[in-house]
Amino acid sequence: MDFNSDLIQWYSLHKRPLPWRETKDPYRIWLSEIILQQTQIKQGLPYYLKFTANYPTVFDLAKASEDEVLKHWQGLGYYSRARNLHKTAKYVAEELKGVFPKTYKELLTLKGVGDYTASAIASICYEEPVAVVDGNVYRVLSRCFGVDTPINSTEGVKQFKRLAMSLLPKNNIGDYNQALMEFGAKQCKPKSPDCSNCPVDSECAALATASIQKLPIKLKKIKIRKRYLNFLVLLTKNHKTVLEKRIEKGIWQNLYQFPMLESETSISKKELLANSNFKKIRELKLKNVTLFNSKDILHKLTHQELHVKFWIIQIKNDVHNGISWAEVQARAVPAVIAQFVKGFNP
Repeated sequence: MDFNSDLIQWYSLHKRPLPWRETKDPYRIWLSEIILQQTQIKQGLPYYLKFTANYPTVFDLAKASEDEVLKHWQGLGYYSRARNLHKTAKYVAEELKGVFPKTYKELLTLKGVGDYTASAIASICYEEPVAVVDGNVYRVLSRCFGVDTPINSTEGVKQFKRLAMSLLPKNNIGDYNQALMEFGAKQCKPKSPDCSNCPVDSECAALATASIQKLPIKLKKIKIRKRYLNFLVLLTKNHKTVLEKRIEKGIWQNLYQFPMLESETSISKKELLANSNFKKIRELKLKNVTLFNSKDILHKLTHQELHVKFWIIQIKNDVHNGISWAEVQARAVPAVIAQFVKGFNP
């Protein structure tokens, strides 16, 4: 089995026409890789097009405010990626005069760039012989070579990286890395791989041992934490409301949200009004309190399961730093709040 040449040939025939495959510009390759972390292509592509339209160069991205970048990122999740994206753009533009590092080791010094991203940029833009290992690559290599070491173990990460490095061709490094990832995404899929039309089926260990569905092996996920969030949507008689910027570290750092009260379980209106943390709201002379969503909105994150309520709180007093609903729509907010804003008519 000439593994790499077979995959490169398959890639030449089956690769999807994507805009970042039409360039060797490290800015655009970097941008695409950051957007596609933890994100499928069909979801990430519109964001890539939006970012390249608004920020055609790293200098344009560096000049933008963080709030503006977060607003463009809204709905894509994992917001630390957007914050790191902006910080790295400023660093490259201001400290490196717009020139991206040209080696794997130098790329690793950029904020938000890890082994996978550095390998992708270095191989695609500069043909450096470094292997990319993402979820698709883990799956292909595990099945083809019968590796049952858990992919999310320390030993597994090292073993798969060594295997991937040993398979690199002498030429066309960038195309080969992209071919391997594309093969995992289109052909060697998690649940329904197309084994009948596989160019490497004759040498696939998993196919020979009927263990396609068993590989790759992954250690059990960590326990999911359940949280109950009550967003307090204040409305004055002139339709002003309040948004707060999340300053503390966390998944939504530097995004905006309505004042929030967290409870141990899903609570009723009576329990909300009796909550000691609701005291400041009561001082605003309540007119009416209603629940927008009859059932908790379930919002799943990697390690958290959020149960969300939106309480519409009409008040008689004006509020300090109140903003209009149009201003709310212009702010960068978490996806679950963005959906509420879209569907609520004050």
